Amino acid sequence: MPRLTEQEQQEIVRFIEADKPLPEKYRFLLFGDKREVELVWNGKTSEVCNIVLPFQVIEQVDEPRAEKPEETALQMGLFSTDARGRQLKGWTNKLIWGDNKLILSSLKNGPLREEIEKQGGLKLIYIDPPFDVGADFSMDIEIGGDTFTKKPNILEEIAYRDTWGKGADSFIAMIYERLMLMRDLLSNDGSIYVHCDWRVSGFLRLIIDEIFGKQNFVNEIVWTYEDIGGRAVPYFKRKHDTVFLCQKSDARKFNIQRKGLADSTIKRFDSYFDAEGKITYRQLRESNPGVFAKLKGVRDLDEVWLDKNEGGGAPMNDWWTDISPLKSHFDEHSQYPTQKPEALLERIILASSNEGDLIADFFCGSGTTAAVAEKLGRKWIVSDLGKFAIHTTRKRMIGVQRQLKAEGKNYRAFEILNLGKYERQHYIGVNPNLREEEQRKQIEEKEAAFLDLILRAYRAEKTDGFASFHGKKAGRLVAVGPVNLPVTRLFVEEIILECRKKHITKVDILGFEFEMGLFPNVLDEARAKGIDIAPKYIPAEVFDKRAVERNQVVFHDVSYIEVKSLINSNKRECNVAVELTDFSVFYSQDSIANAEAEIKNKGSRIVVEKGQIVKVSKDKDGIVTREALTKQWTDWIDYWAVDFNFENKREIIRVKNEETGEWEECWTGDYIFENEWQSFRTKKERSLELKSVFHECTPGRRKIAVKVVDIFGNDTMTIVEVSAGNNGGKK
Repeated sequence: MPRLTEQEQQEIVRFIEADKPLPEKYRFLLFGDKREVELVWNGKTSEVCNIVLPFQVIEQVDEPRAEKPEETALQMGLFSTDARGRQLKGWTNKLIWGDNKLILSSLKNGPLREEIEKQGGLKLIYIDPPFDVGADFSMDIEIGGDTFTKKPNILEEIAYRDTWGKGADSFIAMIYERLMLMRDLLSNDGSIYVHCDWRVSGFLRLIIDEIFGKQNFVNEIVWTYEDIGGRAVPYFKRKHDTVFLCQKSDARKFNIQRKGLADSTIKRFDSYFDAEGKITYRQLRESNPGVFAKLKGVRDLDEVWLDKNEGGGAPMNDWWTDISPLKSHFDEHSQYPTQKPEALLERIILASSNEGDLIADFFCGSGTTAAVAEKLGRKWIVSDLGKFAIHTTRKRMIGVQRQLKAEGKNYRAFEILNLGKYERQHYIGVNPNLREEEQRKQIEEKEAAFLDLILRAYRAEKTDGFASFHGKKAGRLVAVGPVNLPVTRLFVEEIILECRKKHITKVDILGFEFEMGLFPNVLDEARAKGIDIAPKYIPAEVFDKRAVERNQVVFHDVSYIEVKSLINSNKRECNVAVELTDFSVFYSQDSIANAEAEIKNKGSRIVVEKGQIVKVSKDKDGIVTREALTKQWTDWIDYWAVDFNFENKREIIRVKNEETGEWEECWTGDYIFENEWQSFRTKKERSLELKSVFHECTPGRRKIAVKVVDIFGNDTMTIVEVSAGNNGGKK
């Protein structure tokens, strides 16, 4: 430590006694470890998250590869498949919903790390974090002939606001910790690409140098795009993004990418290409030295092949002018606001990975990285905080599977994962790595605080003297389900029993999850006994104190699905299909009264109120009109899927045995939804099939699960039990 003068020592004491920060000069006088260049921000720390939470598989998606079982083995050589043509073994691609800090920490420190290493490790990470400070992360949703703007839920809004809305230091703190985790996940020969623009590029360059070492910085790639028309602004137009390329070590793999040949070059030298459209620079030079001498940038490239069909010119520079930004009319455009063109990701993936490599994107948005990776034969892990992003990616990847199947190409199954109830335990401070008994005690200790939090967010008054109820609101008693378990039939039956004993007729049940198949049957049973039960979802926003204090937490009613099973069977075979007959939602976003009061003459606003999307308009004279855009229940549905044999695949997680330190498999008690058939809306095809195909199955009793995803990206599931074939009809 440098010697301080007596005056400096006294000054430090005065600042400390006054509880004031020390002047900046003392940071360098007190600490000898000086860096030549360092980025400093409020609250900087080198500590990173080390939480390990088990991943729950909530859905598996795999377009069948063969129509007949005997064809299956011939079609796939990468991994084995079952009689349905669905993947049984080999790496399954992963689409993960949740906070990427917890996801990265759990990937790095948890049992999935071993599986990643078996695939050779992560060879490539591409990220495109939302870098627009103060940006609006709402989504435009087509409904009828209008476009409705869906606001982010409070959890997403708070996360984005805390990360990007507070200024540069909050963004830097967020990305610094995540880049530290990504560095540790990368294989030794891996690369990372960080996409940004002028707002944060200066900060990111210093962060990357600090985390990876400036000796491992490889490229600052400038992706430029044309400006067609547009209004004049008092500055040079900002028409480029920056992509930083960094390596884990100098063992980084890199496949040289070459510029395509210009049409004028191909036309001029067309006669020199062979029958396959190829020629080397050496052959071209020898055939016509005079003409060849006029070509630029070809020295020392004699053995490089030129291919007029696939390109093959000089190696790419670090400025890219040949990739157009997405336009709304492009086929690949999924209406996601931050979506990037597939051509951009194709160049990056081809350059820094080989076929069969594992790549990742932890801000996946619309799923461009996953889509391009699948088409190029790479394995992938992608994640996002937004539920709408996960749903957009799911639809997109099903489309990729269908496309590759039609082209006779290989593709892999993918699974949708989250941190589920374990993430909720983390939010309230329950350690998932403790033994079961210790976890139980810890949950009990936090029970009172948890209930108080939920009731405060629901704006309910606490009650005593009941076995099943915790509060009351507007003449209705309130029961709160457990933090780490779904609300079960037994839980509801105990409520009904107490209602009958104490003559209670109106009840709200709040839960994070509800046992599948619970509704609407149990509600009908309660209604027959004179009890009105209203189940409502507890949103994750309850764990944000500011959202609770500002009364921003909205408890949505549970959506309802009605389906009808169709059975076609005889002594030889049994076929089952499902028809979707009704779907009810109860969302609200804004209100009609508020819109009428705020919109100006000749203006309009689209609002959601009690499950109806309504366009409120005001003409030049101030006359208000209302137009319901959701004219029928199918307008709410964006996607639905069927698992024809639910409870066929158990959900297995891996948890650490505290005594042995080994990872052990255990059954959660839940089942994985195996997505066997689906119908969904796309930009081109807005219609929806309401009857599934008939699915061949063995005679007997089975459960069929039906999942519906609404236009907001929220999913609801119901189960229908059927008995068909030799055992009779349906139930």
